[in-house]
Amino acid sequence: MKLMTHNMLMSPGTRNGFPLAIEVEKMEVVEAEFNADFCARMIEKLEWAALVATVASVRAGAAAAQLAILRAIRSPHHAHAQPHRRSRATLRAAQLKLEKGELPPAVPEDYATNEEFLKALHHVLLEVEIVEGVLVCPETDKRFPIKEGIPSML
Repeated sequence: MKLMTHNMLMSPGTRNGFPLAIEVEKMEVVEAEFNADFCARMIEKLEWAALVATVASVRAGAAAAQLAILRAIRSPHHAHAQPHRRSRATLRAAQLKLEKGELPPAVPEDYATNEEFLKALHHVLLEVEIVEGVLVCPETDKRFPIKEGIPSML
């Protein structure tokens, strides 16, 4: 699930079910072709404060998931270290790229021509992928799983 999609999701049947919290289990960065015009047009459709808060929580979630993987690898009872090494590396790479795409607390006035800003926005919206995790409704605490990048809102 891309963060652009997350910014448009609301918990069904609620009045205050936005933004959904994200608990990251697996995150990847998937490169996508940069389109400055698309990113500039998306500004009007985004809930900016929610996006900035989500980026901060995903960054923290990726760090927590990375720490859990490190603990599992160091555990003498952990028999499957190899897949976790790849997951740890994937999470760390995603976390570093996410940090590079940090967003300002407010949209800059020159956003339509500010290429550095548009590239950071592009990265956050289109390249950060939550592969596994959970969305949590802020009103009801109902949990919606994300499996293979697809959120189940049922």
